[in-house]
Amino acid sequence: MGSVSTSALTTEAAPQSLCAREPHVPADRLVAEMVPPPRFGGVRFDTYIPDPNQPSQSDAVKTLAGFADGLGGAHASGAGAASGGMRRWFARKPKTALPAGPRGVYLDGGYGVGKTHLLASLWHATPAAPSLKAFGTFVELTNLVGALGFQQTVQTLGGHRLLCIDEFELDDPGDTVLVSSLLGKLVEAGVALAATSNTLPGRLGEGRFAAADFLREIQGLSAHFQALRIDGEDYRHRGLPEAPAPYTDEQVTRAARKTPGASLDDFPSLLEHLARVHPSRYGALTDDLRAVCLTDVRAVPDQSTALRLVVLADRLYDREIPVAASGLPFDRLFSDEMLNGGYRKKYFRAISRLTALARDSKDLIAQ
Repeated sequence: MGSVSTSALTTEAAPQSLCAREPHVPADRLVAEMVPPPRFGGVRFDTYIPDPNQPSQSDAVKTLAGFADGLGGAHASGAGAASGGMRRWFARKPKTALPAGPRGVYLDGGYGVGKTHLLASLWHATPAAPSLKAFGTFVELTNLVGALGFQQTVQTLGGHRLLCIDEFELDDPGDTVLVSSLLGKLVEAGVALAATSNTLPGRLGEGRFAAADFLREIQGLSAHFQALRIDGEDYRHRGLPEAPAPYTDEQVTRAARKTPGASLDDFPSLLEHLARVHPSRYGALTDDLRAVCLTDVRAVPDQSTALRLVVLADRLYDREIPVAASGLPFDRLFSDEMLNGGYRKKYFRAISRLTALARDSKDLIAQ
């Protein structure tokens, strides 16, 4: 009989490494994954609790529910679609109809009023197969165009009933023009649109009511959108959230070895690896991970690296993957120059999300 491997007797499995992963994601998977992330997988209109002192919140729920209802009619197909030139997505009027003309809604409100919750609820409530509706952030949409090309993206999404775009970026003129052009083609194909957006640089302290900015930036598409104003108290920090104290290298390494499905990487190497992986694949980079463990976290050296890290932070947050780290706390990742620059909204979001995931990792360390 052969000898028994000692690795089979140990209770600790060797952790995985993000740096060893180079996923190749087929185009159909990129599109198929455009659904609300797990964090918003169970939200619905009836799980949104409007503030009784803010009637605009309950009004928004009613209007969005009607909008979803209006997307349930059968669309033209075959010869009829070819001769008609545009599919008919609205076979019957919604219960709370949008004005004639607009094929989209823009959720306009401050931080913490539940815009993403409502946007995901709209996706869930739209009576169409998941393959006929898409949900993604602005960054994911631009990454899709980068992976598929503009024309292929138009062809792929043109058969959808609804496209939901969360956190429409208003701080990159080039990407804004690109996505505006894409949305114009999709509107011509009869696709209904829904969006939220971030604030423009210089307005981070306000953090609310960006409808005028959004409608101006999308240029000729503004007539296709009705802005739904959602008033409410801002529950997020206006400044940097306080990050928990980092762990030691030994604590992080031990947690990685004791946690099934954990990865272990040193932070500088991970940043270098992200430069070799297209951001559209960062979701696949985290497939089947239960936790991410990082040693030697230090300040991000440049803006290109920082923006890649923002995308990874979004994917980890969407998938609710805890992050245990040693080195600098996450609120010291970005320089003052970055936090005062044009992409500061992204960096604030990344710090907030990584901080939340760091708090989620305390049980990994305690085991």
